[in-house]
Amino acid sequence: MSEILVILNPAARGTRAGAQWKSIGDLPGNATIAATTERGEAKALAAQAVKRGFRTIVAAGGDGTVNEVVNGIAGSDVALGVLPVGTMNVFAAEIGLPNKLKDAWRVILAGHTRKVDLARANRQYFIQLAGVGLDAQVVKETSWEMKRSFGPLSYLVSAAQIAARKPPRLIAEANGKSYEGSFVLIGNGRYYGGPVQFFSEARVDDGLLDVLVFQKMGHLDIARYLGTVLFGRHTSLPDVVYFQTEKLHVHSDVEVPVEVDGELATTLPVTFRIASRKLRVLVPEKAPGRH
Repeated sequence: MSEILVILNPAARGTRAGAQWKSIGDLPGNATIAATTERGEAKALAAQAVKRGFRTIVAAGGDGTVNEVVNGIAGSDVALGVLPVGTMNVFAAEIGLPNKLKDAWRVILAGHTRKVDLARANRQYFIQLAGVGLDAQVVKETSWEMKRSFGPLSYLVSAAQIAARKPPRLIAEANGKSYEGSFVLIGNGRYYGGPVQFFSEARVDDGLLDVLVFQKMGHLDIARYLGTVLFGRHTSLPDVVYFQTEKLHVHSDVEVPVEVDGELATTLPVTFRIASRKLRVLVPEKAPGRH
């Protein structure tokens, strides 16, 4: 039996994935490939692979596929590999993976690992980011057809529609303090939704969650937030709160969705926790921030 299992999500049909996923079977090296057919299957395949003795389990897809595999291997000593061929590949960018499929595969075969933090929203693990309110509602309301047609722009269309509604009142509690806002973002790494640094102080191995509480949610507010994010000035806005914590509790008096790694996870109330350096990830030998 090979020591590497590649869990492939053929439905991750970003413009790159649609052309590349069929080539994964031709990559050099002794690897077993398993393709998923439905949501949730990658988690089950990963958990079974741990029991069968695979030492490396590779998520071939986007951040959603990575999240499922992480939830399947959490608590084991198996190494996580990533082939970034999905619509959104934020975690791959975080750990410095090359964009080309063959180059990312070479990283896996080289075997250099880094221990990163493992975050959790109630009982579901996540590795890169989570959101309460606006972005989770966007994930909920953006159809697969929209994502296939417009890619990342589909999320902006949904966000514009949601911003026209009355925002929920969220209460975020951490470090003995309470913060009120309209939507909350939680990062284990620096990036959110692409190569833009939302969480400037975040490190994937510092044992801390980075939290942004946005207090307003109108069209102009969101445009203002995005404009300042591009220049790294959003944390200086008077209606944005940025802090780090090991534990965060968020609740509301209405039903509000929660997403992790770009996938719907639960609804409020939710408690976020983080465990320091609990997951081994295959990274480039000279990856950003690697010690």
